[in-house]
Amino acid sequence: MPLRLQKIIADAGLASRREAERLIEAGKVSVNGVVVRKLGTTADPRTDTIKVKGRRLPPVREKVYVLFNKPRGCLTTVRDDRNRKTVMDYFKKFPVRLFPVGRLDFNTQGVLLLTNDGELARQLLDPRNQVERTYQVKVHGIPDERDLQRLRRGVTLDGVRTGPIRVTLDRTTGRSCYLTLVLTEGKYRHIKRACEQVGHPVVKLTRTGFGNLTLSGLPAGAFRLLTPREVKRLRRLIHARPAPDAA
Repeated sequence: MPLRLQKIIADAGLASRREAERLIEAGKVSVNGVVVRKLGTTADPRTDTIKVKGRRLPPVREKVYVLFNKPRGCLTTVRDDRNRKTVMDYFKKFPVRLFPVGRLDFNTQGVLLLTNDGELARQLLDPRNQVERTYQVKVHGIPDERDLQRLRRGVTLDGVRTGPIRVTLDRTTGRSCYLTLVLTEGKYRHIKRACEQVGHPVVKLTRTGFGNLTLSGLPAGAFRLLTPREVKRLRRLIHARPAPDAA
């Protein structure tokens, strides 16, 4: 079925629709050997040869959604030029090319979604869609109510005020404690920098939930396919607040 080129490129996970439009206008996209610069041009990904920056798009495959319990000590990236371990090392024999939805830091464990559905991935990560990320955090010291309120109001990172963070103090262990933090945006080292700002550096960080997904006893380094019901629930999270380029 013919689709707009920017949608085809976005669905392949190579770029957002806006970025795909810029690639088209820059003459970086060709269909059957002919460079395309006109937005709105359609093609059939099943029959046409589509190239972006000279590289052919992978063949259209069924959409796949995988829940992975990312262990500590690996990067959330498709490849690393320094040959460090990445999450993709756990999927070398997987029959479909996947990419991670968002990032977890090198030493952060927990829920990570991988898929080949670029459009859904971008909508899940768009902060306007308010998809919740839940973390269990061990920090140095015991934050008082003033510290907790600072987190709840949001902090300033890179000169930009972040959204509010829901935070509860779960338990204390000597000079440290465990917090549960829930937020709907994911800036670089967001939680670690936020906790440092209120004087309580992170000792251990685990993401326990992403939207409706939880670890549910999945051991570190293991993964499983999402059920159709779980995929439908993920889509419902963004259905009421679609991203502007989701049409």
